Amino acid sequence: MFFQPKKPPIVISVGGSLVIPPSGIDTTFLKKLNILIRKKIRKGIRFLLVVGGGKTARAYPNTVKKVIKKVENDDLDWLGIHATRLNAHLLRTIFRDIAHPRIVTDYNKKIINWKEPVAVGAGWKPGWSTDYDAVILARDYHASMVINLSNINGVYDRDPKKFKGAKRIDRITWKEMSKLFGCKWSPGLNTPFDPISIQLAKKIGLTAVVANGQDFENIDNIIEDKPFKGTVIMPSLVASRPGRFTFFRRSWVS
Repeated sequence: MFFQPKKPPIVISVGGSLVIPPSGIDTTFLKKLNILIRKKIRKGIRFLLVVGGGKTARAYPNTVKKVIKKVENDDLDWLGIHATRLNAHLLRTIFRDIAHPRIVTDYNKKIINWKEPVAVGAGWKPGWSTDYDAVILARDYHASMVINLSNINGVYDRDPKKFKGAKRIDRITWKEMSKLFGCKWSPGLNTPFDPISIQLAKKIGLTAVVANGQDFENIDNIIEDKPFKGTVIMPSLVASRPGRFTFFRRSWVS
């Protein structure tokens, strides 16, 4: 289809737990995501969607660990990566009429002559999560913003699932993210951004939002540059620098 984007693409890292929570594939979430994306492309917005593995990405590694005593981390990562690719095929099928036909699985290769409103990415190789892949896409396609959608409302000072007193952080730097989540990757790690992607985002001066993927009104607000709930991760907490990431020139976090 012919599509004329009005500005650089938006990268959305879709947490696998949103697509496949413990209860199974969430068709309600997928229907709402489908409606939102199609609504926004009618306004000339282009999207790069990178999807995680969800329940499947944990089920297979956990099964292997129950069968054999010693498993290499690379093998555990590959099981998770293939789960992300299955989910990516699911998304590309949903957006078949508006999506690029090739799923991005090799991030050394840019999409040639990308004309479609949507492109879908999956896991690449062992050593990091799809968050890292999303940061690479933001760098290579000069994204106007990066939105990380998960099953939590943002970045917290402690794990909100374990600590009732955990507090959401409205604004944080990548350096502070490193202090919270460390610098080392391990298969199955569950953090708002994996440690390796944090380092790359810090290096390239990226700005991103972490928000609840079930709140589609809030996601719409993020895209439309309106007040929203979530965490803004920035190179520094001083005034946003001008340049390709112009989205956060004002403080929109409510």
